[in-house]
Amino acid sequence: MEIVVAGGHGQIAMLLHPLLIEKGHRVRALIRNPEQVAAVRAVGAEPVMCDLEADGDVAGAVGSANAVVFAAGAGPGSGLARKTTMDRDGATKMIEAAQRNDISRYVMISAYHAEEPSGGEIFQAYLRAKSEADAALRASGLDYTIVRPGKLNDEPARGLVRVAPRLPDVEISRADVAAVVAYVLQTPATIGQQFELGNGEQKIADAIASL
Repeated sequence: MEIVVAGGHGQIAMLLHPLLIEKGHRVRALIRNPEQVAAVRAVGAEPVMCDLEADGDVAGAVGSANAVVFAAGAGPGSGLARKTTMDRDGATKMIEAAQRNDISRYVMISAYHAEEPSGGEIFQAYLRAKSEADAALRASGLDYTIVRPGKLNDEPARGLVRVAPRLPDVEISRADVAAVVAYVLQTPATIGQQFELGNGEQKIADAIASL
């Protein structure tokens, strides 16, 4: 497949690109900082300049593809406004680009408990933005899968996970999130699924099959 990854220099995306390329896919990574070009190329993806918060022609940057992955985010250090302009509006711009370009497959990396805003004001705004983006994707008519990982860490991939529509507070490595996204992209049975993701004791294929 040809896969476009929004947030192409993000931590999960940079782990995802090599997994997809190993499976024979072509990956185009949307980035907005020219200084990220070399790093993206180093992991085998093709960098494409696109600022989701500013570009009017997101569809032009996305181009033709078989699937879209939304792995972008404003990041933990960003202010209140960017939770809307990136985490919600960036995702919906990618939805609109996929619709315009006849790309039916869309995998969203979201956040667990997104419908249950908690924590401080900024984190609550982040969860609301994620929830609204997920709702827009579910209503879009696209072949979606929404992956809602728990608290992220940088541990090595275990390849053992737990999935369910709703999980208690859980953690998961970014490497395992990338592996799950790579798996669902090539698994049609995950179309129309939304699930939370954490560390567990099942192999990815077995855990996904249990949904």
